[in-house]
Amino acid sequence: MAKVSVGLRGWRFDEDEIITENGELKPLEEIPEEPRERLVRLVALVEEPCDACYLEHGEDEIHRCNQAEIVYGEPRGEVLLCPAHEPDFVYWFREAGGSEHAGTIEFGDRFHEWVAAGNEAPDGYAAIEHIDEDPDALPDLPDQQEIQRRVEEGFEGDRIDIRELAGEGSADERVNDPDDEPVSETDLQDAGVDLSTEYPSDR
Repeated sequence: MAKVSVGLRGWRFDEDEIITENGELKPLEEIPEEPRERLVRLVALVEEPCDACYLEHGEDEIHRCNQAEIVYGEPRGEVLLCPAHEPDFVYWFREAGGSEHAGTIEFGDRFHEWVAAGNEAPDGYAAIEHIDEDPDALPDLPDQQEIQRRVEEGFEGDRIDIRELAGEGSADERVNDPDDEPVSETDLQDAGVDLSTEYPSDR
């Protein structure tokens, strides 16, 4: 079973789990949960800067950062790297205790702390040799809008009763409860909720 990287090197996928016989990315619902989670996460990472570059230059000089080409770790706890900084990561992982955090969500944070403290690999320390057998044969990742469309396609959401989850009984049980009065606009205003405010809706 062939292993492939898509978008960034590092995360490896079983080719037959994510790619159709026609060489296209499978529909998300046909991809197993773990590789699907990584693919969706990759969409948000493919144009991000290298973490080590970012720690060196900061937001004000982000234009000096190399774009990440490599990803290690677990989704939401990953490390993004350019080839120039991969040796630092490999040294940290192999020689400076980084392997102790493998598989944890804190993995990326621990590496960032190590770099921020001024650590780096010794001169000449070798990185991992990546072999791209035929990268042009792999499908491109869909963009974030396409991923969102695929995630929502055919989704029929269920209403969740938060109060029932909190042990206050179901909505049906609360219908005839005299103490369970609806919240009015006055109640909200008294609580400091400004109904005229446009709150962010893109999260």
